[in-house]
Amino acid sequence: MATDSTPSSAPPQSAPARAFRPVHYLVYGILCAVWGSTWMAIRVLVQDVPPLWSAGVRFTIAAALLLLVAAVRGSQTPQGSRQWRAVVVLGLTMIAIPYGLLFWAEQFVTSAMTAVLYTALPLCVAALTPWLSKHSVPRQAIFSMVVGLGGIAVLFGQGLTASRSTLLGGLAILAAVVSTAFSIHFAKREISGMDPVVSTGWQFLVGAVALVAGSSVMERGRASEWTPHALLALLFLAIAGSAVAFAAYYWLLRHMQPYQISTISLVIPIVAILEGALILQEPIPPLMLVASLVVLAAVASVLRAQAGEPAPVTLSEG
Repeated sequence: MATDSTPSSAPPQSAPARAFRPVHYLVYGILCAVWGSTWMAIRVLVQDVPPLWSAGVRFTIAAALLLLVAAVRGSQTPQGSRQWRAVVVLGLTMIAIPYGLLFWAEQFVTSAMTAVLYTALPLCVAALTPWLSKHSVPRQAIFSMVVGLGGIAVLFGQGLTASRSTLLGGLAILAAVVSTAFSIHFAKREISGMDPVVSTGWQFLVGAVALVAGSSVMERGRASEWTPHALLALLFLAIAGSAVAFAAYYWLLRHMQPYQISTISLVIPIVAILEGALILQEPIPPLMLVASLVVLAAVASVLRAQAGEPAPVTLSEG
């Protein structure tokens, strides 16, 4: 993303790999905890409110909060056609499309299973890395992500079903993964110079408009029941899961490679397990504990892996 001091014709390079400071790990952990809880909140919300409408309301509230903060701070709005184009593209591919699909899918797929399927994100991001960022992905990172996915499969293998509704929901979640993977690379390249609060606020607004428009067409006539549980879930999703988390995410993306930050999705199912044990008093079998430790070790390995230099583009590649 071009800034005042960067020519608009020269897109910024990806941030070089560097040692992470404690604050980076702290923000990473907070994002894992918050987003690990959003799946359950979405599941609660869509039981009473149509999915596209609930997602649209979520991001409308989040956009209002962030843009209000930006206005109070006197932050500059996106500048030039390139920044506005990036905001619109991310509003659709990072917000409207994936979250519309995820909210719809959680009518049929459990929150835990949604989190499991979303663990495909790091591998999807890694697969797109050579084409979208021209960086190579360390073999250590790829191997560790595969090991992590194996651990996730052990955790939830017994919960998989093959009914038509869950199959369609699962396909919708995987489509959301692909859209998000593209968006991570696009954001790394196009908005690295923008204020995260401003960028995220406008993306939320674009996504909210698209989701509300989709709801007016696809969910016409469906009633919304704003129960206390639904309202509580909505506020958590809008404030903690959106306004705060996404601004922190884009800040962290400045200091991490896309395939590294995408490992958050490997930790999220473990957060779901811990929530079940602490809140619902669900037992944690020894095998589940061992698999969870394997996943965490795999994530740590990916975070330590160093990204390669930009790979030259030749006609023989891909």
